[in-house]
Amino acid sequence: MFMRFKSPSRIVFLDTNAKNKLNFTKKEQLHIILSPTLYWVKKVKLPVKTVHEAKKLLSALFEEMLPKGNYSYTAYKNDEFFYIFAYQDKEIIEELHKNNISFNNIKSIHFAQSELNDHEQAIQINEKQSLYLKDDLLTIIPSSWIESSIDIDLDSIKLSKHTIKLQQFGHIIDKKNLYTIGSFAIAFIILLLVELFIVSSKISAVETSKKELFTKYHLKSTMIQNRSILNKYSKIYEKQKKLRVYISYFLALHLNKMETISTINYSQKLLSVSIKGVSKADKKRLLAEFDQRNMKYKSKSVNNTLEVEVKL
Repeated sequence: MFMRFKSPSRIVFLDTNAKNKLNFTKKEQLHIILSPTLYWVKKVKLPVKTVHEAKKLLSALFEEMLPKGNYSYTAYKNDEFFYIFAYQDKEIIEELHKNNISFNNIKSIHFAQSELNDHEQAIQINEKQSLYLKDDLLTIIPSSWIESSIDIDLDSIKLSKHTIKLQQFGHIIDKKNLYTIGSFAIAFIILLLVELFIVSSKISAVETSKKELFTKYHLKSTMIQNRSILNKYSKIYEKQKKLRVYISYFLALHLNKMETISTINYSQKLLSVSIKGVSKADKKRLLAEFDQRNMKYKSKSVNNTLEVEVKL
């Protein structure tokens, strides 16, 4: 009679800012808990009842929040709220490789949000950072912000059923299979069009909430318009800032008794300053001051008047 032995398993915490690599044997099966540095999370109310319906809305809910990249999405429900997640498979896989963890070692992968959300006290996860629970969301904060924290106790954790499966090859494009993928994509799109009609009504409800928020804070109807306004006033601010700096340079010049600033004009991105009573010797002194401040300028002398132009 042969006996089957189970491989030993344990829980490990995967954090991008951890100083030391994880220690384990090749025979161990690992339950991975992901640090918030490896995912994004939101706690939201949605006009749907099931997680299956909510997952169809996730990419829209994270729109304009995430940096560029290829993301996977998942969610689970707790009471009336949905906890929705976005993560990059490639980023997590790279972190696993850094710690010499192969997929043969992995038994399950969880988010810290679902496994460590019952700790009222902050949990220290590395030399400088701790996990902190605020408004039911687990976030990372500098340990210096809090008075005390406890060490993470992985052995006492009772893991939930909220797990994810990583796409090992989801970000690799094989040109040889492009036509095959294309034919499957066309068939898939046809099926999606039927479901899209239903999903669009759910998305419109989310968009309505978004519009109400924009109205409340007197924002434009789209993020493109708001960014355009921000860029416009940012450029104006930068020009005004440069103008103030250069004017302050001229006002701080070391002028002798015979030298005076007669005019300061600004027009079409050009600052023009005239300084009367400047001899040839004094001109070199003043230009040396401009050079010390790394000013890009043009100058000329007309009847003992030094005329300087600075393009902003």
